[in-house]
Amino acid sequence: SVDLPPSLWPWEEAMDSTKSEPLKGSPEAEDGNIEYKLKLVNPSQYRFEHLVTQMKWRLQEGRGEAVYQIGVEDNGLLVGLAEEEMRASLKTLHRMAEKVGADITVLREREVDYDSDTPRKITEVLVRKVPDNQQFLDLRVAVLGNVDSGKSTLLGVLTQGELDNGRGRARLNLFRHLHEIQSGRTSSISFEILGFNSKGEVVNYSDSRTAEEICESSSKMITFIDLAGHHKYLHTTIFGLTSYCPDCALLLVSANTGIAGTTREHLGLALALKVPFFIVVSKIDLCAKTTVERTVRQLERVLKQPGCHKVPMLVTSEDDAVTAAQQFAQSPNVTPIFTLSSVSGESLDLLKVFLNILPPLTNSKEQEELMQQLTEFQVDEIYTVPEVGTVVGGTLSSGICREGDQLVVGPTDDGCFLELRVCSIQRNRSACRVLRAGQAATLALGDFDRALLRKGMVMVSPEMNPTICSVFEAEIVLLFHATTFRRGFQVTVHVGNVRQTAVVEKIHAKDKLRTGEKAVVRFRFLKHPEGVLSATCSLPAFWRGAKLGVAREGQS
Repeated sequence: SVDLPPSLWPWEEAMDSTKSEPLKGSPEAEDGNIEYKLKLVNPSQYRFEHLVTQMKWRLQEGRGEAVYQIGVEDNGLLVGLAEEEMRASLKTLHRMAEKVGADITVLREREVDYDSDTPRKITEVLVRKVPDNQQFLDLRVAVLGNVDSGKSTLLGVLTQGELDNGRGRARLNLFRHLHEIQSGRTSSISFEILGFNSKGEVVNYSDSRTAEEICESSSKMITFIDLAGHHKYLHTTIFGLTSYCPDCALLLVSANTGIAGTTREHLGLALALKVPFFIVVSKIDLCAKTTVERTVRQLERVLKQPGCHKVPMLVTSEDDAVTAAQQFAQSPNVTPIFTLSSVSGESLDLLKVFLNILPPLTNSKEQEELMQQLTEFQVDEIYTVPEVGTVVGGTLSSGICREGDQLVVGPTDDGCFLELRVCSIQRNRSACRVLRAGQAATLALGDFDRALLRKGMVMVSPEMNPTICSVFEAEIVLLFHATTFRRGFQVTVHVGNVRQTAVVEKIHAKDKLRTGEKAVVRFRFLKHPEGVLSATCSLPAFWRGAKLGVAREGQS
């Protein structure tokens, strides 16, 4: 059985007036970005300074975002405050936010049944402050789903601010190639941005003409990674999931077709690579309510199966969206489900509320540890820009990268690393002087010869003394293969940003593998060596040809 984790804020119980005992939620955690406060009425100067320091800590834990629940004791007891006390507490919270340079937004407030004649309320407040060393908060969301489920259309509606006409008009600005416009199907990876200002209001192309204006007006930025849905572009989708390091994934399911085509494969990819995901059921304007309910029930059955072990949470109100965002960040088992239409706009605001509140899914300690390591940048895209020169796009895996840094890139076909200089940096098409671990960006390399670069290379600090390998061993699980998997078999390997064909040299302790079996296998890259930066590492990986999942990898 799957147990739902304790609610951060049990609204359903708080609304139940039949309960005579004081209601209690989960106790306050010392770590994390959620703070309980019973009341904040006229604190002394010493107490006020202590509260400000506490707010700075919560903002640091949430990497720029914190949630304050006013009227709740530290042990989770839902006491509530009278209207005058709540007004005074919110005034104090506003002063605290001003002191640290943050903004506050009231997310929701509810009455609680407590032993009192006067009505008592609990208020939940979002505190947001862009860290001093960042231009905006950043969250990367990969968009998965079967072909024709409406992925590009939904992103067009969110980022352009205009509803679709039912014939795909909203998606036209997202396509990168002529054949995509003609067929209406995405075949490449594209990026779209959606901003939120400090008050939680949407910032997109409807009121901003350029990406630079969106970046300047936003305190939080959602970067959507639009992936292909058609089965013949599955390798592109796998590359997008393994290489671009999304914080979470959005799985789109069409209400009128249900779980069809590559939906199960995309769901399996997210589970295998341990990418948290939420589900959006689209096109609810095309079918009856009973059809939508049938699709939701189908999803709930799949999510509850032993292979998924998820807890579906259907979002039908703004309260549900707030709770879903908090639960999703705290528990990997919770999977929110939204039902909406890109044509009528029904329930679209609930998804925006969810994305606005959704906190970073990595904590500040992990971020600091990565920043203290030597620089490592994964090369995912290569461009030539007029008057700029060679430009590479990718993600900074560790360390800090600045304009003017001297790095080495490789390995080349003969296993060498070449020196280069970072001339300039851009994030979301906006200039940036410093890049930190976990952030995606494009780096201008000046007149460096583009022919010497390829996708899958790494740019690292010269002090790292990077290791290269042509042979590696991995513990694999054979998810599916029609026959047997044996020595000499060739597969396409996806490890991080590396994508290359490899041949099976040896299967330890076995002659062959069948579907469902596990073994340690030695592989050899066919074309050229790849960079390996640690002797033993756990990396997201996927092997095409036979469907394999990797548990552990080590260099040879």
